[in-house]
Amino acid sequence: MARPLDSDLTRGPMSGHFRTLAIPGALGMLFNTLYNIVDMYFAGLLGTSEQAGLSLGFQAFFIAMSVGVGLGAAMSALVGNALGAHDRRQARRTMAQGLVYGLLAALLLGLAGQWFGPALIRLVSEPGAYREAGIRYYQVLSLALPGFLVAFACNGMLQAHGDGRSMQRALTVAFFANIALNPICIYGIPGLWGGLGFDGLATSTVISQTGVMIFMIRQVLGLRTIARVRARNFRPRAARFWEISLQTLPTAVSILAVVLATFVVQYALKGFGEHAIAGYGIAIRLEQILLLPIFGVTGALLPIASQNFGAKDFARVRDAVIFCWKVGLIMSAIAAPVLWIFARLFLAVFTDDAEVIRVGVYYLRIDSVILPAYMVLFSINSLLQAFKRPIMTVWISLFRQGFGIAFFIWIFVGVAGFDERGVWFGVAAAVLGGLILSLVIVTRVARHEIGGLWRRPEPGGKRW
Repeated sequence: MARPLDSDLTRGPMSGHFRTLAIPGALGMLFNTLYNIVDMYFAGLLGTSEQAGLSLGFQAFFIAMSVGVGLGAAMSALVGNALGAHDRRQARRTMAQGLVYGLLAALLLGLAGQWFGPALIRLVSEPGAYREAGIRYYQVLSLALPGFLVAFACNGMLQAHGDGRSMQRALTVAFFANIALNPICIYGIPGLWGGLGFDGLATSTVISQTGVMIFMIRQVLGLRTIARVRARNFRPRAARFWEISLQTLPTAVSILAVVLATFVVQYALKGFGEHAIAGYGIAIRLEQILLLPIFGVTGALLPIASQNFGAKDFARVRDAVIFCWKVGLIMSAIAAPVLWIFARLFLAVFTDDAEVIRVGVYYLRIDSVILPAYMVLFSINSLLQAFKRPIMTVWISLFRQGFGIAFFIWIFVGVAGFDERGVWFGVAAAVLGGLILSLVIVTRVARHEIGGLWRRPEPGGKRW
């Protein structure tokens, strides 16, 4: 039986909607991050070169996967706006086209990536074992692209319906499957199969992510909104693809800027040795765990703001933003001291290399200071996407990631002569600069779209 609309986000307490979306979203990202940490742990058992190679290979892969992140955000915005306007027909057709879009994009990116992936890895690494490991990891992992992109699209559709649980369940199962699959794929089964060695890490991800995709498609097809879908709705339509691309590509470019900035960081670190790259790879995964509640609440803002923007309840859109910021600031205040105090202990779980730990501790402690800035930046990105103005996130990302990181790292490392800490200071300075720009942009966009972001609700207006 088809499921009804899980949650009408234009009605009811704002806190309840954030809780319904943010908690499953954060838990799903937790298990996704733990998934990556499991991979990093097993790579560490194979050696530091394999650990550094995994970090390089995954960053190259994420360039292709950024389209999936953008597609998920696009589906949440487009479907959410249609549902808020009570246009189920528009929502249904957008969902069908989104599934086809994700599959075709994965195939094209998979083919193109066989060239640009290894080329990028060679650009930001020195010849040696860790470079070869990164290229091998990327090439095998590319087989998981359809699973990632289609699953992201499905998650955006489900979030637009107020369903944050499906992706959480899928990622939870994938995490436990990965724990079992990693040793089997790496070391094999005694007496039966010798395993794939380092290539088994990526093979495990291909298997588990394909399972995630199948489950998410099943959940989408069970929605009442798409119950009356017809085969012809899945035929690629240029107008629909263009509409989806206008929402997908700016967000993908913004994510791509983040990934390319990571390569800039890795390029800056390669002069300090492979221990610096390995320390960075472990630290960013640990950082992601403590950022998960913040990711959850800022991610929940997108479908909530999308439905209310589609319903033209602008006072409620403003309420959603303020609620998001209040909760996000509390979360940042809790996460920052934890990250500062326990950084060394966390890193020691994954490596006993003193130099790797030293680099990671510097990164985590400096990063803990700017957690509130990250929170506001993430929430502004969600709000701009809800307004169907994702192009603005591109300008923010290009300034922060394209110019800011390279410029400030050059200032701290190239001019001031800092060690690895100069790289982290450069990243922090770029984040703060991006925050200022994003506040200026969202204030102007909100003034045009909803009459202002800081405006008080009119008397008698809808409240949460």
